Amino acid sequence: MTGIRTETQPPSVQGNTPITEVEMEGQRKETYSRMIARRFLKHRLAVVGLGILAIITLMAIFAPFLAPHDPYEVTEVFEGEPSAEHWLGTDQIGRDVLSRLIYASRVSLVVGVVAVAIYIAIGTIVGAVAGYFGGWIDMVIMRITDIFMSFPFFMIILVIVSVVGSSLTNVILVLGLLGWPSVARLVRGSVLSLKQLDFVKAGIALGISTPRILFGHILPNAIAPILVNATFGMAGAVMTEAALSFLGMGVKAPMASWGNMLTDAQSLSVLTDQPWLWVPPGVMILVSVLAINFIGDGLRDALDPKALK
Repeated sequence: MTGIRTETQPPSVQGNTPITEVEMEGQRKETYSRMIARRFLKHRLAVVGLGILAIITLMAIFAPFLAPHDPYEVTEVFEGEPSAEHWLGTDQIGRDVLSRLIYASRVSLVVGVVAVAIYIAIGTIVGAVAGYFGGWIDMVIMRITDIFMSFPFFMIILVIVSVVGSSLTNVILVLGLLGWPSVARLVRGSVLSLKQLDFVKAGIALGISTPRILFGHILPNAIAPILVNATFGMAGAVMTEAALSFLGMGVKAPMASWGNMLTDAQSLSVLTDQPWLWVPPGVMILVSVLAINFIGDGLRDALDPKALK
């Protein structure tokens, strides 16, 4: 008598209808990164913004190859209208506007990335320490944070820059050292909720060191709101730098900045008769800030745990 086979049939032949390999692959759990990418790509404006930001970044990187002229070269054509030689005309001292516009993208990107990186790092550490340890440490840190947030942000920047001097480095440092309070509050709230979860309590019970629990387990789970805040913060830093340069408190000439290129627009004659001097930098500020904000909206929707799959 033959024995009865008790093995379970493979998934590909179970039931009445065989399951193909493609269907089996589709049934596998989607990775978190792919899910985020899929959600982000559904946000059309975010994809457009990412493309625009990529173009601006490439323009900044390859500025020496893309600029038709030296941005600091003074020609004999003063306030020249757009022509075949100078596509966007020349400024009051004969410098090519298009070349300066291309090189100015470097300033905006450097300010946006470096300043945000500085205050994200400070705010993340401060907020994580306050939220995890709590007690008097949390109280002291949060009161200091409240003090920083009570001052008018832009006015404080103007005062500090006027004292230490206006330069690209000083603008970056001032923006980076003053922008951390909002990030600290955001991270503190995330840490307060995450430290009550079972995996954190299990790590504490197992004797895992506090820095490892905080920076290795808690903060990686709080990265989503930090990324979104960093994206919107980058747009804010670009706007702030442009405003400071426009007021003469930011990047100084002859270095090209979209903000200091707009300085000449304070003249009514320039506004009415020489639009090539102020329209291009104004459009670049508008487009870059919109692109970054669109990316931030896409990231916020993609990283939202309540969003439908």
